[in-house]
Amino acid sequence: MEYTQTLERTYQELHRLAEPSGREEKTSLYLKQRLREVGYEIHEFPGHYGFYVEWPGEQEEVIALRADMDALLQEVKGEVRANHSCGHDAHSTMVLHTALRVAREAKKYTHTVRFLFQPAEEIAAGALEMMHSNALKNVVFLGGIHLRPEREVPSGKAAPAIRHGAIVSLKGKVTGTPAHAARPEDGNNPIEISAELMERFRSISIEEPFSFKVTEFHGGEASNAIPATCIWTYDIRCHTNEGLDELTDRAEEEMERLESETGADISFSLEEFSPAARVNRRAVQKAEKAIGKVSGEEAVDGICESPGAEDFHFYTYHHPEIEATMIGLGCGLKPGLHHPEMTFDTTALCFGMEILYELLKEADRSTYNKE
Repeated sequence: MEYTQTLERTYQELHRLAEPSGREEKTSLYLKQRLREVGYEIHEFPGHYGFYVEWPGEQEEVIALRADMDALLQEVKGEVRANHSCGHDAHSTMVLHTALRVAREAKKYTHTVRFLFQPAEEIAAGALEMMHSNALKNVVFLGGIHLRPEREVPSGKAAPAIRHGAIVSLKGKVTGTPAHAARPEDGNNPIEISAELMERFRSISIEEPFSFKVTEFHGGEASNAIPATCIWTYDIRCHTNEGLDELTDRAEEEMERLESETGADISFSLEEFSPAARVNRRAVQKAEKAIGKVSGEEAVDGICESPGAEDFHFYTYHHPEIEATMIGLGCGLKPGLHHPEMTFDTTALCFGMEILYELLKEADRSTYNKE
């Protein structure tokens, strides 16, 4: 009970420090101070607030845990502010206390143990920044953890992996010809062209589950004038990276076809890409054993299927040789992730920390890159 209260106190302190992506200065300082107190050397980088610490092992090969630090910028009770509605404060709490436990127990590890604290997950930039800073040097195993809504993973259980899909934002602009609304024949209406494009996008279909939805649409400032431009954004999601590529290729074909038919200019960009998860069976087996050791086999849930995205998967997208998994922690979370009033059972923090600690031990027993 005392240790649970200690984790909850850390969580509350981090929760109050909530900072948006790329501005995690106070959060980073808090975590660094806690880690320095037990003797860790801080490895930090210019240009962002991410950092890592290490517990030395007998080998240079690294087994690692990753936490994200940033909060969402959203409206809460009429005030726009940084708000931890995705649980990153909880993730940092669990990884921090795993690192503190490793230092306190001074256990000998075969592998070097690294704890990554990453910025800017919410804007899909932090993992890329950490890799650019060489934070993955010598890493052979990478674990993470994420709070899950009750409907995905029940309280008291944990999923050995989360299968996030791939996501990208298709942002575009149709440039037509402005005219007086009384003489539409003199113009080329970009709103109508964009509406036609929306219908064509709706006709796109592939074999695997996907989502292709408009999230922004704006054109015109006056009721009696045909505007020159119309801008829009589509949120595109798919279970696999290959499926996402197929969807964006089909969308590009439709834009090129409509551009040719109408004479308008259609420009676009693909932004905010996050790759789909690579479910690694060896890493999943380690996670299953870790969960089972903490709470028994009945606590091991199936792989969590999530419609969301997570920049954790950039690590294996660019380094598929790394064994990696993100554990989904059941914690009674409601009403949902990214909801401004998200809450969860904070006693689950101890459950998650114990799983991460056992996961490190399972990872340390393995050999890597021997095939």
